[in-house]
Amino acid sequence: MANRDRNASVPLDAASKAIIEQLQEDGRRPYAAIGKAVGLSEAAVRQRVQKLLDQGVMQIVAVTDPLTVGFTRQAMVGINVEGDIEPVADALAALDEVDYVVCTAGSFDLLAELVCEDDEHLLELINKRIRALPGVRSTESFVYLKLRKQTYTWGTR
Repeated sequence: MANRDRNASVPLDAASKAIIEQLQEDGRRPYAAIGKAVGLSEAAVRQRVQKLLDQGVMQIVAVTDPLTVGFTRQAMVGINVEGDIEPVADALAALDEVDYVVCTAGSFDLLAELVCEDDEHLLELINKRIRALPGVRSTESFVYLKLRKQTYTWGTR
């Protein structure tokens, strides 16, 4: 779901919203069970899911806990940029350790979430790679001490 335009929404009917909510609860839920819950056939659910995936409305992925797979240091980095922020945002998005980049209004031009193996890895990433990007004027790091909540079940409202 990279490079999304916030103004490019896809109209969703009640059935598509219900399918999304079912998958947010359990991304591996069988189409037959979803169909039963939302009042559609298995084939209709399969077609709608494929359309939602093709339109970029959703992704179905395995979400890991970074700590359990060897990434013990996470941080959010606020970045101020001189000039056009788009090339810097694109360069950040291309880094493997960066899992989230947003262009913002406020104290920072960009926010990037970093997932690293340890403090040494984080320092190298910020100091040698992010600060070295053309256009980066300054950075401020917010190291995560404890994750209190992370959810992907906000529904479709």
